[in-house]
Amino acid sequence: MIVVEQAHKWFGDQHVLRGVDLRVERGEVLVVIGPSGSGKTTLLRCLNYLVPLDHGRVLVDGEPLGHHVDNGVMRRDPSRVLDRKRRQIGMVFQHFNLFPHLSVLDNVTIGPIKVKGDRRREAEERALVLLEQVGLREKKDRYPARLSGGERQRVAIVRALCMQPKVMLFDEVTSALDPELVGEVLDVMKELATQGMTMVVVTHEMEFARDVADRVIFMDQGLVVEEGAPDAVLQHPRNERTRAFLRRVMEKSAK
Repeated sequence: MIVVEQAHKWFGDQHVLRGVDLRVERGEVLVVIGPSGSGKTTLLRCLNYLVPLDHGRVLVDGEPLGHHVDNGVMRRDPSRVLDRKRRQIGMVFQHFNLFPHLSVLDNVTIGPIKVKGDRRREAEERALVLLEQVGLREKKDRYPARLSGGERQRVAIVRALCMQPKVMLFDEVTSALDPELVGEVLDVMKELATQGMTMVVVTHEMEFARDVADRVIFMDQGLVVEEGAPDAVLQHPRNERTRAFLRRVMEKSAK
């Protein structure tokens, strides 16, 4: 579903991604872990072209993102083509980014109606089904200010799902939540995994990685340092940098 080939990204003189190669199979849950500044979020943002690569390429479901080949010549995608490709990729951020002046239902249907051109009735019917699945149908008329942090994040997930993406990207979606609210968001993500959604998840929630991921990668200094099955990476890491990171995570969680 996703192929990343020799991904490089610079911000000024900072080489944030240093030749990342990655493949994510259809229906796979890939969890990305690593210290702050390791390139995790930049990689995620490159997967939906929020941040364009400086070198390398990303393919989603066989289509290169951000460019296309025309008569053997590589050309940049016009905005309408890029928008079409990006609709295949849903992204949920650390902060909810909901429109405060719109109700829950309007927040989650504005994309399908305004961007995809769906009929309002069709968009609302699909949204209500998804809101029911995350336990928020009865709050469809509420505004974000009247929701808890966990509820707002669940609305953000539904908003992305309403665009009917092929891939879902999650960037530290529980890190801004109070500890007692984390579980309700992770439960939604676990349910998505059981439904076969292709997911790339940047997180520090090691229990989620162990229980839900098909594969875990550890990034450090813009490189994929180690990857493998959750038990292999989290319980028996081969690389000393991975072991040091996991020790720090365990020490923090024990406090």
